[in-house]
Amino acid sequence: MTLDVHTVTLHGQEVRLREYVPPRPAAAPDDDVLVLLHGISGSGETWLPLLEQLERTGFGHRVLVPDLPGHGDSGAPRADYGLGALASVVRDLLAITGHRHATIVGHSLGGGIAMQFAYQFPEMCSRLVLVGSAGLGPQVTAVLRATALPGARATLTVTVNRVTLAVARAFAAAGRKLGGRLSPETRELTRHLASLADPGRRRAFLFIARSLIDLRGQRASAVDKLYLAEQVPTLLVWGTRDPLIPVEHARRAAEVLPDSRLTVFKNAKHFPHVADPARFGLTLERFLAETTPARLKLEEVVAVLVAANRVTPLETAPEKLSPGHHPQRR
Repeated sequence: MTLDVHTVTLHGQEVRLREYVPPRPAAAPDDDVLVLLHGISGSGETWLPLLEQLERTGFGHRVLVPDLPGHGDSGAPRADYGLGALASVVRDLLAITGHRHATIVGHSLGGGIAMQFAYQFPEMCSRLVLVGSAGLGPQVTAVLRATALPGARATLTVTVNRVTLAVARAFAAAGRKLGGRLSPETRELTRHLASLADPGRRRAFLFIARSLIDLRGQRASAVDKLYLAEQVPTLLVWGTRDPLIPVEHARRAAEVLPDSRLTVFKNAKHFPHVADPARFGLTLERFLAETTPARLKLEEVVAVLVAANRVTPLETAPEKLSPGHHPQRR
């Protein structure tokens, strides 16, 4: 498989971007592009098995796969790694690559970014695909909750560094010689953890984790805002054995979005796209083929927001009000 790999300078910072250009574009292409967003401490490499599957099936749409700031081969500056800032990075990448509409596929943290993108830029979001997504409920593994504890940075520095990685790789090599074999999901999780040996990526990980999670679980939740995305075709994909973010989050989101689709991979954990890329690819392609991309206008989203919150829009612009006049909500 051939991917075009670019290093994009965005606001003075380098962002690594992989791009899949189909050898045979779809017969009747729209201007949608597929964007694949990885999870916390991951990189765009997590999507390579899926991209290989899509190439085998003759997928006809362009795909953008960024390494988010602080991850993979992108820069890791001291910066804002909040969901809003990362969603804006996605918007900016789409803009500079000439795309105005996108189907956003987000895994774990990437799912939280995808939902934030749909909230901030509804006119650009055609479809949502949430894979083991963050931001749909408080429950989360104790390992991630522990990042809120004092001393988490020091603990990570001691436990994940070049020396401990070298030792772990030596044990893994010895295990392979004895016939041992890690599952694809375990290898993927190991790559995620190994990235934290880099100080910049460790700093970004802790910033993101602490901004979203405390000792009681995830603070950020999109559940109360999902109604704003009711017109956006949504696919939820989860592993029934996910130890990090429970599958109940997907089922709850599917209830809030009655027109969404939910697919649960029975034997998968937190990386269903890695555990079974063939099934994931088939599920994704069917979803794209059977749904019509949303083309929301900001005015439509505002109308839904106003109606849901029972607010009457002010008819007089603030700059036209007389001094000392304070409008009252009706």
